Amino acid sequence: MPMATHKFQLIYIMKYLFIFLISGLCFGSVQSQTTNPNYDEDLAAKLGADDYGMKSYVFVMLKTGPNESTDKVARDSCFSGHMSNIKRLVLEDKLIVAGPIGKNENSYRGIFILNVPTLEEASELLQSDPAIHTGYLAADLYPWYGSAALPLYREASDKIWRIGF
Repeated sequence: MPMATHKFQLIYIMKYLFIFLISGLCFGSVQSQTTNPNYDEDLAAKLGADDYGMKSYVFVMLKTGPNESTDKVARDSCFSGHMSNIKRLVLEDKLIVAGPIGKNENSYRGIFILNVPTLEEASELLQSDPAIHTGYLAADLYPWYGSAALPLYREASDKIWRIGF
């Protein structure tokens, strides 16, 4: 048999072996998908969950802003308003997670996870925060895809703090 025929046969065999392997991988991955026996359609709909139990949020990195004012009264007023705004956004179900970050070289101050689907809506909400509005804090916003059940942790969270702010 000429050498060219052997090369053609080898290429032909490799091509079909590749197709067989790929189709096996695809078929295998389809077979490995399971349906959750605990699935609660009403709860998923209430939380805005997709088929994977996930949804879109906006993750916010708060950092030191450009306002370097040393006016203690103004600064204290803005940060008091910042805390009041956090409470308001939680009550409106717009803020799911909030918390400070320890000292670091990046000037990060805290995080928010906002229960809104777009960066535009998040940006608008953040302008209601006096510390951000006046530039004591600045915010970097990122689309984030996480568990739609995240808001449910707040019920337990509200039962474990002893001293409020």
